Amino acid sequence: MVYFVGAGTGAADLITVRGMHLLEQADIIIYAGSLVNKELLDYAGENCEIYDSSKLILEEVVKIICRGTSEGKCVVRLHSGDPSIYGAVREQMDELDRLGIDYESCPGVSACFGAAASLNLEYTLPGISQSLIITRMEGKTKVPEKERIESFAAHQTSMAVYLSAGMIEELHNKLISGGYDENTPAAIVYKATWPDEETYVCTVGTLGKTASQYGITKTALVLVGQVIAHHNYNRSRLYAPDFSTEFRKAKEEH
Repeated sequence: MVYFVGAGTGAADLITVRGMHLLEQADIIIYAGSLVNKELLDYAGENCEIYDSSKLILEEVVKIICRGTSEGKCVVRLHSGDPSIYGAVREQMDELDRLGIDYESCPGVSACFGAAASLNLEYTLPGISQSLIITRMEGKTKVPEKERIESFAAHQTSMAVYLSAGMIEELHNKLISGGYDENTPAAIVYKATWPDEETYVCTVGTLGKTASQYGITKTALVLVGQVIAHHNYNRSRLYAPDFSTEFRKAKEEH
């Protein structure tokens, strides 16, 4: 069996319990060496074969998986964050489907959630934002025309922008073009939840200056939206005293 496992956002203890157990059981681990915390490999057994996929192409990864499964071994494909977000897992799964190899997925903590935890943020504050847009700038991988930063910025909701730290000035211009004000709260989170994490709260207008000041050019997430300031939001109706639920009756005013 093959397991696609999310390594989590950085800290070795932020992998799920299921993911940890799969690493312990694995006979072969293929991990994203440029992104995954190598401390996670400490969960592996003494005789586990370990391969760094940053040095491999897709066909080489599949070849290792095929050999392992043909020998009846447990294979773990360890991806950073959650495999479903910018994980390039579908192309691997399609190859395994073609080859008749069974696989399962184990979710992980994605960077936007690690970054929110580091800043104690809630992306969905009543009266401010009830949506989170996860997106990226266009780079080597193209972005569909309808998913441009400017289009998403027009919604004025919370945004988490991945894989764009090296294009901060261009990102700034697109956010402004799409409708965000220069004073809109923003944050740059470098290596969220890693031991060397850095967090900088700024504004859309000072994103470039902040990144330049602290030398942030990669491995960082950009967050945008009024939720970062967490001012002037409404109290949740769920816990309002005059709101009844299946479990609690509204309290009478005295």
